[in-house]
Amino acid sequence: MKGKIKIHKEGHTILLISGIVLLLATFCAAVIFKNIEVYYITGAVSIAILCAFAFFFRIPTRKFYDNDNQIIAPADGRIVVIEEVQEGEYFGDKRIQVSIFMSPANVHVNRNPISGVVRYQKYHPGKYLVAWHPKSSEKNERNTLVIEHEDGLEILVRQIAGKLARKIRWYLNEGDEVQQNAELGFIKFGSRVDLFLPVGTKIEVDLKQKVKGGITVIGTLPEGDN
Repeated sequence: MKGKIKIHKEGHTILLISGIVLLLATFCAAVIFKNIEVYYITGAVSIAILCAFAFFFRIPTRKFYDNDNQIIAPADGRIVVIEEVQEGEYFGDKRIQVSIFMSPANVHVNRNPISGVVRYQKYHPGKYLVAWHPKSSEKNERNTLVIEHEDGLEILVRQIAGKLARKIRWYLNEGDEVQQNAELGFIKFGSRVDLFLPVGTKIEVDLKQKVKGGITVIGTLPEGDN
């Protein structure tokens, strides 16, 4: 759905500070070189940098897809992993891992894949391997959330910093009640989001498929507790 594009709150301070610094740089260039061409070039570069920042922090208007029994993409990006793994941080058993790689060109808002209650939240400092590295889910800076669905099923969402992403924001804490597709956080400058789903979940996406946060269905929950 096309509509107006807003700037996310995480970008307000960066855009303000960048705007002031670039304005001063343009002014200094004009004073030092006393050349109108240098002034225009510096100004054009400054505008281009601000536009790039604004593009990164954009929030396009969307009509979200809601379904209590389905897992909706928590982020924009491309599916890079679909496999059954042993999840060790919280579950300690086998889960289906679905990973979404977010390039710097993607929208970087992270959203709740289901509605429910946050049962676990933990931030881990770490390394900054490239986001598609197999060990990034375990070694990189990351934030883990577990949301319990109303039927008792739990889903783990892990925000992972990448080579460029050096700041993870999360807005949820243990005990919070959350709504599907509401914001759970934001990762700056290229990153990855992992989902760990109950075995038996019907996966609705394929490897290398592009997905949109709040719109693409990742999977359908199995019936009963797992």
